[in-house]
Formats: sequence, C-alpha cells, structure tokens
Amino acid sequence: MAKQSVIQRELKRKTLIGKFAVQRSALLEELQKDPSFEKKLILQKRIQKLPRDTSRVRSRNRCAQTGRARGYFRHFDLSRHMLRDCGHVGLIPGLTKSSW
Repeated sequence: MAKQSVIQRELKRKTLIGKFAVQRSALLEELQKDPSFEKKLILQKRIQKLPRDTSRVRSRNRCAQTGRARGYFRHFDLSRHMLRDCGHVGLIPGLTKSSW
C-alpha cells in the first residue's frame, strides 16, 4: 500500500489539473498558432508561471484501492495485485481465473 501522503498528493494534482485546464490549454493553443518569436517567449513565461502540478504529464495512474503506481490496469483502475484478488473473489464481472 502506498503512503497516504503520496495518494493525497496525486488527488491534489488531479484537482489542480482540472482547475487550470482551460487556462493552460488556451495558452498552449495560442502558442501553437505560430506567433512571432517575442510573443512565443511571453507565452512560455506565462505557462511557466502556472503551478507545476497543473500539467497533465505530472499525474500518475494509481490503483484505486492501494495507491500502487506500478502494474496499473486502466480498464479496471486497479493494480495487478488487486485485479487478481478481486478476480478470485468474483468482484469483477466476466473475469475468471484460468486453469488447465
């Protein structure tokens, strides 16, 4: 299980991403319109002044139950350990343990 501080940090990042999404996308879109060199520098400075955690790149997919970052399955929002445990118990519809 991941530390609670790490899990809370990721939740904070997700809220910040949502809060600044419109502002950041507007600046990036304006930057892509190929303005002059001086205008690009000004826009890059404005993007850099935004908090770092507002960038989507900084967020990390984590298991909904344990907070584990590695072995994450997007379709189930679970790590491989929890996916296996939930599959054994029968909590995930359509998922069965294969045996031969």
